[in-house]
Amino acid sequence: MCGIAGWVAFDSDLTRRSEVANAMTTTMACRGPDDSGTWIRPHVALGHRRLAIIDLPGGRQPMAVQTPQGAVAMVYSGEAYNFAELRQELLAKGHRFQTAGDTEVVLHGYLEWGEAVAEHLNGMFAFAIWDERGEKLVMIRDRLGVKPFYYYPTRDGVLFGSEPKAILANPLARKVVDIDGLRELVGFTMVPKWSLWKDMYEVEPGTIVTVDRSGIRQRTYWALEPAAHTDDLDTTIDRVRSLMTDIVHRQLVADVPRCVLLSGGLDSSAVTGIAAARLAAEGERLRTFSVDFVGRESTFAADENWDSPDTPFIRDVTERVSSAHQFITLDPRDLTDPDLRRAVITARDMPVGFGETDSSLYLMFKAIREQSTVALSGESADEVFGGYRWMHDPVAVNAPTFPWLAYRSPMSGDRSACLAPHLRRRLDLDVYVDDQYATAVAAVDHQDGADAPERLMRVNQNLHLTRFVRMLLDRKDRISMAVGLEVRVPFCDHRLVEYLYNVPWSMKTFDGREKSLLRAATAHVLPESVRGRRKSPYPSTQDPGYGLALQQQAKEVLADHDHPVHALLDQDWLTNIVQQDVSKPSDARRGIDRVLDLYHWLDLYKPSLEL
Repeated sequence: MCGIAGWVAFDSDLTRRSEVANAMTTTMACRGPDDSGTWIRPHVALGHRRLAIIDLPGGRQPMAVQTPQGAVAMVYSGEAYNFAELRQELLAKGHRFQTAGDTEVVLHGYLEWGEAVAEHLNGMFAFAIWDERGEKLVMIRDRLGVKPFYYYPTRDGVLFGSEPKAILANPLARKVVDIDGLRELVGFTMVPKWSLWKDMYEVEPGTIVTVDRSGIRQRTYWALEPAAHTDDLDTTIDRVRSLMTDIVHRQLVADVPRCVLLSGGLDSSAVTGIAAARLAAEGERLRTFSVDFVGRESTFAADENWDSPDTPFIRDVTERVSSAHQFITLDPRDLTDPDLRRAVITARDMPVGFGETDSSLYLMFKAIREQSTVALSGESADEVFGGYRWMHDPVAVNAPTFPWLAYRSPMSGDRSACLAPHLRRRLDLDVYVDDQYATAVAAVDHQDGADAPERLMRVNQNLHLTRFVRMLLDRKDRISMAVGLEVRVPFCDHRLVEYLYNVPWSMKTFDGREKSLLRAATAHVLPESVRGRRKSPYPSTQDPGYGLALQQQAKEVLADHDHPVHALLDQDWLTNIVQQDVSKPSDARRGIDRVLDLYHWLDLYKPSLEL
């Protein structure tokens, strides 16, 4: 796992701009604390920061191979979980290796198969290859978008990086946010290729972007495709069990300490059970971690999103698998620290406004990083297996909009409520969301003969796998890598995603519950309490002092009359919100989080606003 950055300029001599290339690379230091390197030639500069996971002595980057027609150099972020098999295949074809890790395998895979190397990889990755033989840059991103990857076209080439901050370190990149960037930030439709920053784009998951003197081109090498599911229920359960076992085993490979993030829910508990059994067979005890808040279990009150605290279920799992478990218990007062908020905003490069959901994740990852370098997560199981509550709510499922916006949840409130009236009019969010929804639905392919209910759920699942999950994966990656922790996501293995995508919805819910197939396939590693537990979101503090502390900070924003944030805010709304009861989670409290994020983001990035 690493951070990458680069610059291609066909009309410039970049050997004279090494200081800029170094500055871009330095922004990725959090992603790669173990090593740094650059590779600079007249028309290309590649930068790399390394977090050493496999082959600790080797694997330094940028990595280059000299061919008779010119050099081929690569900067690579991620993990190829099938690199051992690919290595053997390439050895049989005559390739020779100097290192023992996956980076050199991917580079030689490109030498053998060209851009089609992407189709040979199983893993999470974002990498750029400068091919001197054709004077071109090739950027490739994994199928689901687990690893982030951005680019910024220039007059004579392109800038790229794992995160926007790498690109923004180059003086050619303008720190501009326009109305389109703001519209998606608050619209929450997860439009493909979007970046908050004007003229900056994501390399879309499952795509290859090529840059040469003739321009920039993009092609898709992987996409969700409908197909007939011919396996019966028992065969399907067996197939899911086999895939899950193979996936977790592959993702446990590392030369550094590993662990599993355990929430006590079905997803993370399934990963924990499989991983614990694997390590136990090798004479090793699995380490698990979870997040909690001071007093949450004893004072827990159920509400529309949380039925029960996590800790009893976590204890049941750890007792069953005998893991070495640690609760990362957070004091809600620590979550209100403005410096923590600024660290999270810097990690994500934008004011998302997720409040303690992001800040607690940051503190948990930071604590885990002191003891482990790699963590496996249950992220994305809900998208793959159909676990979200709104996927089973008839109103949300049948609503003519994105289901996560139709269902009453912390994400479905009016995210633009805090903005000035003139901005709200310019955003015209209702029309924007409707247009995005129509575009997304039109892009979904269906199997011939599918009935209306199956087509409806096909759309529902597609929207989650091509839009919603990308937001969660970006959040996970950016916050974990901000503290140098690699988080792996077994449920994003493309083999599992492809298989489950074509399982009929009736089979996914064969027992009348969410994630029926996952529950059945992993029942052998789960305690009874977890097998019967309903989906529960990421935990949130219920301490009333948290909301009151945020409210006090909002009052300070209100009093800072000369701050540029006031040009964006509805002053009447802000005056009213600092007087409301925000002791409990509410739309008002989430609105304050958005205001505070905007306030600190403007200070940190000083963007030019073209609104």
